Amino acid sequence: MSVQTELHQIGTESAETSGSCCGGACHTDAAAPAADSAEESTTAVYQVKGMSCGHCEGAVTAELSELAGICSIQADAASGQVTVVSAAPLDEEAVRAAVDEAGYELVGKV
Repeated sequence: MSVQTELHQIGTESAETSGSCCGGACHTDAAAPAADSAEESTTAVYQVKGMSCGHCEGAVTAELSELAGICSIQADAASGQVTVVSAAPLDEEAVRAAVDEAGYELVGKV
């Protein structure tokens, strides 16, 4: 299954054990996340230039997953869009640097 059709979940705990929508990976405090933590997350969609295949999607996903607070990433080469769910809004320059590191160009938020 390619990254295009698979929602990449970051974290090692399951939602059942952590009480979180994303396995707790996007929560920075040691306390258990609140039951409504899914409502506290932020979703941003970015346009990325240069992705053409599943490998490209994987490269962008891998670099973005290194950013603090990431819960999930879904990259779609066909549309050039990358959807990122995070605990808090991400710094666009950090996102740009991660996409650049992967070898692609961040056009901006959709």
